[in-house]
Amino acid sequence: MAGKLKPLDVERETRPGKYSDGDGLYLVVASATSKNWNYRYWKDGRQRWLGLGSLKDVPLKDARLARDAARLRVKGDRSIPGVDIVQEKRAAREEAKAVEIKVTLPTFEECAETYIREHWSNWSKKHRNQWPASLKRYAYPTIGKLTIPEIKPSHVYELLRPIWIEKRETANRVRGRIETIIAKNVDVDDTDFRNPAELTKQLREKLPRRPKRVVRHHPALPYAEAPQFMTELAAAVGTAALMLRFVILTACRTNEVVGARRSEIDRPSSAWKIPGERMKMNQDHVVPLSAPALAILDELRDGAEGELIFPNPEGGIFSENAMLAVLDRMGYGHVTVHGFRSTFATWAEECTDYPDGVREAALAHKYKSETTAAYQRGQKLEKRRALMKDWAQFLGGLSVVRLGKVA
Repeated sequence: MAGKLKPLDVERETRPGKYSDGDGLYLVVASATSKNWNYRYWKDGRQRWLGLGSLKDVPLKDARLARDAARLRVKGDRSIPGVDIVQEKRAAREEAKAVEIKVTLPTFEECAETYIREHWSNWSKKHRNQWPASLKRYAYPTIGKLTIPEIKPSHVYELLRPIWIEKRETANRVRGRIETIIAKNVDVDDTDFRNPAELTKQLREKLPRRPKRVVRHHPALPYAEAPQFMTELAAAVGTAALMLRFVILTACRTNEVVGARRSEIDRPSSAWKIPGERMKMNQDHVVPLSAPALAILDELRDGAEGELIFPNPEGGIFSENAMLAVLDRMGYGHVTVHGFRSTFATWAEECTDYPDGVREAALAHKYKSETTAAYQRGQKLEKRRALMKDWAQFLGGLSVVRLGKVA
């Protein structure tokens, strides 16, 4: 067809294609039963196609009138600027959809609270404290009242930026928790979904550049000085001093000892069975107790003890700084409590022939292989018992350490 379309030609045309009527009006034929009017225009360098209705409902005459009205809106005049009709309609649809979604979908805060409730019983005390507190402080003010589809990467950037450098680990955990909650509330079959909290290159480049991390090891006491230190520590009074001795004799982490319960002690097998919920790796850990470690437990028995092995004066849990205070009073403020694990590890490596697996199991380090982990926790328990006995003897001043006796 050349020039303007004629009503009869419009009715008879069945070949698929776009047929121009002029001034941007086109008849778009998909098949003999599918014919629609479209107005093509350009706005801000972009080509747009505005649907004007089906030929069944809109005859040629009315299509031309609709085109003329659309041209006036796109072009505008001196008093009214032109508009992008297609973009305007798209925005209106998205706004209506957003309103509908907001009414039916839960907010991020509601999703988070549901997730926390579902996992609460399996979490450690640390997780129970950190998850709600971190989300309430850093996430809810920005995205708490938004639904999952409303959250954008810019929202995540906005809440992470103030803490990205100053509170590196907190920022990492908050971002990860947000990503987890969002993923939990998205259709598993929605392959087009992109998690706005995912640490993409785009988001990483927008966030402030972090300085390189400097690895700082916990200051440790040289193992050669440990026997003299234990002699001085034995003269210190108070529950915190006894707790520090127990930490060193067991090579356990501070929080594990601070929260130790009497129900965890198996006297017949001379072992301390720490449940996974109190362990860093969330795995049950059995600590063989040497004679000096058992002696400390006996010293704390007074016939009226509570569940805590090392209670503070009010009967509650000691602050982890209590043992640091003991070190300060003794003139050993240059070392840390956690550093005694390094003291033990260095002594075991340099002064004994115990295999790496035995030493690592004693420190409750995580194994990549679950099979290996189970073996170390089970089969090597008695070998670890021998190791902890040798450690206690060394700390007691015994100068000869067994070598080559453990395969």
